[in-house]
Amino acid sequence: MIETQNKTPNISLFTIGFSQKSAGKFFELLQGAGIKIILDIRLNNKSQLAGFTKKGDFEYFLKTIAHIDYKHLPELAPDINLLHDYQRKAIAWEEYERRFLELLISRNVQELVNPEELNHACLLCSEATPQKCHRRLVAEYFASIWPNIIIKHL
Repeated sequence: MIETQNKTPNISLFTIGFSQKSAGKFFELLQGAGIKIILDIRLNNKSQLAGFTKKGDFEYFLKTIAHIDYKHLPELAPDINLLHDYQRKAIAWEEYERRFLELLISRNVQELVNPEELNHACLLCSEATPQKCHRRLVAEYFASIWPNIIIKHL
């Protein structure tokens, strides 16, 4: 008797920051990666500083230009106190990471999405690179829960 293995398919979870990118470059990256939905994990997505990613305009641009869905998940953002502590240099990045992970765990964020919804989803925030950005931490947290997630930073 030949036994077949039940292999769970990989899930491609992307991340992107909008700063230091033109709108053209930003949308080309999303389309080139085959993104199906943007999961906006910013605390504030209505600021004038958000440029082309300001909530109302951004949803329109995503749908019209790239046929990409949009969902705002502020539960995946740091709380205002943690964010301010880091921005004011009251805590180092390592402390920010530790506290943010505790926050994700306490919020049970894995219940906000199911892993299949994350396939070809893209976590959005403002930071140009993922190294010191909460989008990387969220992606890594999901990958620790669902090991078939492959993280790709755009």
